[in-house]
Amino acid sequence: MALIGLVRVSTDKQNTQRQHDALDAICLKVFEEKISGKLATEDRPALLQALSHIRDGDMLTVQEVDRLGRNLLEGLIVLNDLFQRGVAVKVLEGIAAGEHTERSLILDLALALSEDRRRDIVRKTKDGLEAARRRGKVGGRRPVVDNDKRAAILARRERGESIRTIATGVKVSIGVVHKTLTEARQQT
Repeated sequence: MALIGLVRVSTDKQNTQRQHDALDAICLKVFEEKISGKLATEDRPALLQALSHIRDGDMLTVQEVDRLGRNLLEGLIVLNDLFQRGVAVKVLEGIAAGEHTERSLILDLALALSEDRRRDIVRKTKDGLEAARRRGKVGGRRPVVDNDKRAAILARRERGESIRTIATGVKVSIGVVHKTLTEARQQT
């Protein structure tokens, strides 16, 4: 039996060291992802790698159950898949701490609570941004597109380049290109 670790944080700016400290010493291999836990399993490459690496009799190890995800349905799907394959889950901390070979109320409850915490974080962030706007302050993420990138996007589109090609060339998402082009059309 091998312990296979999964480390997850939601953004590139977050630190994974605490999770690595807990998992590196006990796991044969540790997979790391910096991606939202609310996403579907197929949209989480490191989770998919970990799941394909694990063999019957192995144990997927996480520091806390919310590292599996912050979406109850997706978390349950992952757990059911693992348990059906004969793979156990080891949770090091939190209310679901321990080794699990099948679904249990405490494991389901821990996943439900992690989804609820995510919803609470989103609500509090939204409320804080709205309060700041009422005071005349701008909050939220910094814009991805500065004046140089905006000019490059508009020039490339003028030359007839596809949105996908522009996004790759300017190193932004397709959505950012769409938004930039839409805003430019509205200003004219």
